[in-house]
Amino acid sequence: VLRVSLLPLLATHRNASRIFIFLITMAEEERGICVRDVAAKDFIEAYAEHLKNSDKFELPVWADLVKTGTFKELAPYGDDWFYVRAASIARRVYLKPGTGVGSLRRWYGGAYRNGVRKQRFLKANGGIVRNVLIQLENMKVCEKTENGGRKMTRVGQQDLDRIATAVFADEE
Repeated sequence: VLRVSLLPLLATHRNASRIFIFLITMAEEERGICVRDVAAKDFIEAYAEHLKNSDKFELPVWADLVKTGTFKELAPYGDDWFYVRAASIARRVYLKPGTGVGSLRRWYGGAYRNGVRKQRFLKANGGIVRNVLIQLENMKVCEKTENGGRKMTRVGQQDLDRIATAVFADEE
C-alpha cells in the first residue's frame, strides 16, 4: 500500500531498500483493532448498548431526576443517557489511564451564563462520574491506580477491544 508519489523519493534515499522492506513488512503485518481505530460516536453507541443489556450495570433510581451539571437547566431527555455517559467515561479511561473523577468532571463541564451574565466554566456533576466509575470497578472493567485515578484492567481492555472490533467490522 505504498503510494506511487513516494517511489521517486524512495529511490534517491540512501537507505531505500531498508525503508521499502520495512514498509512492506508493516503492510503485511496484521494487528488487532482497538478503541483508537474506530470513531468515538460509533463505539460509544455500541458500548452503551452493551452496558444496557448487561445485568451487572444498573441504572440508579435518581437517573431520571438529576442534571449533569449546575450549568444545565434540565435533566437529559434520552432514556439511556446514563449508559451513553458510562460508555464515554469507559472510553476516556481507556485512552487516558490515570484519569480520575476531577479530570472527568472538567472534561464533561461546560459554560455557565445564567442569562446575559459573563460566561464562566463550571465542572460537571461528580456524583454521576463517581457512580459510573464505581460500577465499572464492580464489573472489573477498570481499577484504581496507586497514584489516584483509574485505569483499565486486562479484562476491561479485552472487552472494549472486542466491541471496537465488532464496530470496525460493521463499518466495512
